[in-house]
This record gives sequence, C-alpha cells and structure tokens, in this order.
Amino acid sequence: VQLQASGGGLVQAEGSLRLSCAASGAHFASYDMGWYRQAPGKQRELVASISRSIMTNYADSVKGRFTISRDNAKNTVYLQMNSLKPEDTAVYYCNANGLPYGLGDFWGQGTQVTVSS
Repeated sequence: VQLQASGGGLVQAEGSLRLSCAASGAHFASYDMGWYRQAPGKQRELVASISRSIMTNYADSVKGRFTISRDNAKNTVYLQMNSLKPEDTAVYYCNANGLPYGLGDFWGQGTQVTVSS
C-alpha cells in the first residue's frame, strides 16, 4: 500500500486545516486507518483512527476539535482539524493497519502542520 499525505501547512491558532491521505496499491477498505503525529523531541503519538467498520477513536488532546473520516470509494482518509493550537504543531503521518486481518502495516511520508500563536 502506498500512502500519500497532503494538506499540511502554516495556520494561526484557532484556524483549521484538513489533511488527506490517498492510498493506492491495495484494497483500502480492508484496512484500519489512522493519523499519527510527531513533534520535535517527542515520540510519535496516535491522533485519531477509524476502523474498517467506521469505529473512530481520538486522543484526549484532540477530542471535540478533530474529526477523522474515510471515503472508501476514493481510497482516502481525512483529518479535519479545527480550533488548532500551537501544541498541535507536528509532522502528521497516515497509517494503514491491516495487521489484525493478516495484512501489512504501512506509513505515509508525513505532512508538516505548524500552528502559530
């Protein structure tokens, strides 16, 4: 599976961004999808995930502000980010996790999100 993330950029605090991650090379609907982020000097952390049965899960720090969704017809997962805070600044990565189903685990290249105060 190849994953191409896009949509990052520079935004002021309280602004919004929508990240997209387009998948190719496999049956997208078979995978659980997730967005992770890694800030400088910190470990990569899960931001949000959406299973292939459309169950969602969010980190406490983004609940109520971020929304993950997927469009299986377009092989794309989205992360709508509202009310952004400077602490949301990080490189955001998308992940396709097929391990629970005997498939592989794949990562996109990352997209930078910078939130200025």
